Amino acid sequence: MVEVKVQLQDMEKALMKQPVVGKMSLYERVFQPCVAELVGTTFFVFIGCVSVIEDVETAGRLQPALVHGLAVAVLIACMAEISGSHFNPTFTIAVYLCGGMPLKMVAPYLISQITGGLLGAAMAKGMTSAVNYGKAQGAAFTILQSEDQIVKALLGETAMTCLITIVVLLGAVNGKSKNPLVPFMVGCTLIINVLAGGDVSGTCLNPARAFGPAVLTNYWTFHWVYWVGPIAGGLIAVALVRLLLGDNNTRVLIK
Repeated sequence: MVEVKVQLQDMEKALMKQPVVGKMSLYERVFQPCVAELVGTTFFVFIGCVSVIEDVETAGRLQPALVHGLAVAVLIACMAEISGSHFNPTFTIAVYLCGGMPLKMVAPYLISQITGGLLGAAMAKGMTSAVNYGKAQGAAFTILQSEDQIVKALLGETAMTCLITIVVLLGAVNGKSKNPLVPFMVGCTLIINVLAGGDVSGTCLNPARAFGPAVLTNYWTFHWVYWVGPIAGGLIAVALVRLLLGDNNTRVLIK
């Protein structure tokens, strides 16, 4: 009897030492997701820039497409449970507007992503040769050289960002269509977009990816296209999900 009592007391102590399941600390709720966004965006931009800078003359579209797509798939799979793996201001805005995150985390996420874009571009500059870095303008988007290209590029950035944002929202936010394969889906969509539209706009789809290299090289020619296009595409995706494609909880009309 005494032995049983001692065992019960030991079990009680062991249970008391265990953390409460589902209860996260302030660090895990607020700071860790921002760190994940910072680190993920840094490595995404770093890998993406290096893939262009070191092979600027012969890379074509296949190499950057595979590098960007595979990088984002791996990073999403690793960090989805920490921050949701946005790594893109457009995705953060869209996820918030579809009810996937609280308003108080939007600004910290955006700051983390922009900072990550700068760090990734700086890492790429430190790793690559000065000659190749100069030829590629640090992997800033230099494909737009005349005003005649702007409308097509803007349309391309808008349409392609809309497509990948729909994949993010339906695969990771919308309850009815959530899919564990979302890292693979987003990575494949990015590869498809780069292969399809790389020669039209460079296929940025991410203001953080464009901003870092632009700052490091002071290259701002038609840079606004890589903010307006992706954000417009993201908002169109939000409208489609909120009005038509979302489940009953996500849709705001036609209940």
